[in-house]
Amino acid sequence: MTQKPENTPGADRAFGFGTRAIHAAAVPDPVTGARATPIHQTTSFVFDNAEHAASLFNLQTFGNVYSRISNPTVAVLEERIASLENGRAALACASGMAAQMSALLAILKNGDHIVVASTLYGGTVGQLGVGFGRLGIETTFVDPSDPEHFAAAIRPNTRALYAETIGNPLVNVVDIVALADVAHAHGLPLVIDNTVASPYLCNPLDLGADIVVHSATKYIGGHGTTMGGVIVEGGKFPWDNGKFPEMVEPSRAYHGVKFYETFGDFGYTMKARMEVNRTFGAVLSPLNAWLLLQGAETLHLRMREHCRNALAVAQFLQKHPQVAWVNYPGLANSPYFDLAKKQFRAVDGQPGASGILTFGIRGGAAAGERFIDACEFLSHLANIGDAKTLVIHPASTTHRQLTDDELQRAGVSADMVRLSVGIEDLDDILWDIDQALARAAA
Repeated sequence: MTQKPENTPGADRAFGFGTRAIHAAAVPDPVTGARATPIHQTTSFVFDNAEHAASLFNLQTFGNVYSRISNPTVAVLEERIASLENGRAALACASGMAAQMSALLAILKNGDHIVVASTLYGGTVGQLGVGFGRLGIETTFVDPSDPEHFAAAIRPNTRALYAETIGNPLVNVVDIVALADVAHAHGLPLVIDNTVASPYLCNPLDLGADIVVHSATKYIGGHGTTMGGVIVEGGKFPWDNGKFPEMVEPSRAYHGVKFYETFGDFGYTMKARMEVNRTFGAVLSPLNAWLLLQGAETLHLRMREHCRNALAVAQFLQKHPQVAWVNYPGLANSPYFDLAKKQFRAVDGQPGASGILTFGIRGGAAAGERFIDACEFLSHLANIGDAKTLVIHPASTTHRQLTDDELQRAGVSADMVRLSVGIEDLDDILWDIDQALARAAA
């Protein structure tokens, strides 16, 4: 949240999450007095004079040059998410996949290697396993249930460890503290995708992670209307440890600037902004930033309802005769319950385990398809984190591009149905699930 001047009320106050979700980085417009953040729908910005222009391009002065680099509306979103994640700085991108790409390409090059969880979102598996491979960056996928699996896969050319707070669609929980210990013991940064948990339920930077990425399309936006992604830097990783020469040597891509020396605890973010996002162009539009800001303002309220409804749905499915198994970290019998309790904010005294759950329907894939077709208002689509309840069969959709071995590593079975539980009235969600299960069985 923007720091108040000294000797003013609240100057040293540590504001709560809900207050920061609404106010962080947002001040009344100095020209018009508008209280809502304006949409700066412009490509470029006028310079004061030639000296001012040169100073901006040399990164000697902070300001706006071109909206592919920075924009005032986008900057408010970046500062707000950095605040909600307790981070040092943030960079907004066009999508979650763009944020992931920019986050990793800022520290990876041809010949480098990364170790990642095998339970990642299918699109991420494709980007890292195939797309990065074409760039000469090798990825090793490991079972994230034991941090030692990551340690065993580290090589001399490894440059990062990567995992999701809550896997999608396996809904597994990783031990962030233990993974951070492994990464730091080898002089590597830990990158965590915190999309499913959201900043409200978990702050990976506080648990030892160095970089957090989000698909803001999901819970941060919250309404299935807007694409966006965000990278957040913790500001504590020692980029001068000898493994990341591009952080300390003059940049060939930007006027010879030394990012870590010049910008210190937000040098990584500046490198990602100026060398990757500016060059590859996967930037967030001002309008999308503004829409995501509207979602961020109610994130704390929505996440509580997502967690309450998802837990109730999981408990209902556990008792249903047409359901073979249920996976939700908020269930007391879940293998991830204790870790969820340790890492996630409590909701009504229970670990807030987000709104995603999976279950196995008796009858396998065919029954799963009948169930989905029988739903009345549950929406069949490829997204999560919406205010609306969403349903999908991962093996035939989001993970369709994976091989049988990759599906097995990701924990995606033929009978798996994924629910992204929304914030509708609980009784109505349960009614639709129950009648669809009955029709699928018939």
